[in-house]
Amino acid sequence: MNIPSDLKYTKDHEWVKVDGDIATVGITDFAQGELGDIVYVEVETLDETLDKDEVFGSVEAVKTVSDLFLPLSGEIIAFNESLEDEPEKVNSDPYGEGWIIKIKISDASEMEDLMADTDYKELVGA
Repeated sequence: MNIPSDLKYTKDHEWVKVDGDIATVGITDFAQGELGDIVYVEVETLDETLDKDEVFGSVEAVKTVSDLFLPLSGEIIAFNESLEDEPEKVNSDPYGEGWIIKIKISDASEMEDLMADTDYKELVGA
């Protein structure tokens, strides 16, 4: 299982990569493995400002649909539109081409609530 040390994580199995006041968000390798083959990624909150832990979209796999929770408050400024045609990128490259959204962070102090890779590894038993 791949859990990069340069990312932050949530208890809901999302990863966060922060670059200045922009955060890129996706689901972890563990999450995509648990979901199975992803067939659809839906994000209808583009250009909206949401609070931390609000649902910003969903991932549909062959056997289930899972809500996606915003790890940090902010405005959703980008959606990875390539996932509309190739949702399987979330399975094959969850930390790269399978990213889901980018957020303009509105409260940087919330980053303190995110988990380091070591804490996330404990959560998933890796």
